[in-house]
Amino acid sequence: MSQGVEAILSRLRSVLDPVDGPAHARPIHGDGDLDDIQRPLGRKLKPAAVLALLVKRETGLTVLFTRRADHLQAHAGQVSFPGGRQMAGRETLAECALRETEEEVGLPPSAITLLGRWESYETVTGYAVTPFVGVIEPGFALNPDPGEVAEVFETPFDFLMDKDNHKLEAREFQGMLRRYYAMPHKGRYIWGATAGMLRALSIRYAQGRPGEPVRRSKETSR
Repeated sequence: MSQGVEAILSRLRSVLDPVDGPAHARPIHGDGDLDDIQRPLGRKLKPAAVLALLVKRETGLTVLFTRRADHLQAHAGQVSFPGGRQMAGRETLAECALRETEEEVGLPPSAITLLGRWESYETVTGYAVTPFVGVIEPGFALNPDPGEVAEVFETPFDFLMDKDNHKLEAREFQGMLRRYYAMPHKGRYIWGATAGMLRALSIRYAQGRPGEPVRRSKETSR
């Protein structure tokens, strides 16, 4: 494996929060942030977790995504990380991300090494989603659940971390024009909460975790 891959993984370990560290009291980011929509402070959020799974390919790191089945009632056909709602009192958020990954694409937790997590994200549907980063060696076999997953694909990590590939777009939602980030790549459309979480990871990856001294710019002060 190239030294570049190992350097990226080392950088990620240094900027991510610990896997089992305390949860944030409230998500830092969320749907509607680009429109300055205030999220209700007293809103009861459902805890969930997702996994940004990095694959060590010879050409570099890729991120594994799923495209949700078209018949699902919620977010049908959308691109997402493997993940879902936490079973409260029965598992940690990290265990939730690993369990959901195994259920959705058939990858056992024993094959995945968790590197850490980054700030949680509040969705308009009422979830507080904690994203984790994991890494897996190539040579694994996928077994997607056809009831949930229409497609599994990979996108280069460096493409997703490049802010020049983060497109600011808009569409009408519940009578309002809402802005969001999208990262289209080779016919796949990564957008919404998934793109929002990737955007937050890219800023942290480039400039350090929250609380570290960073070079202020128009990008980080927005």
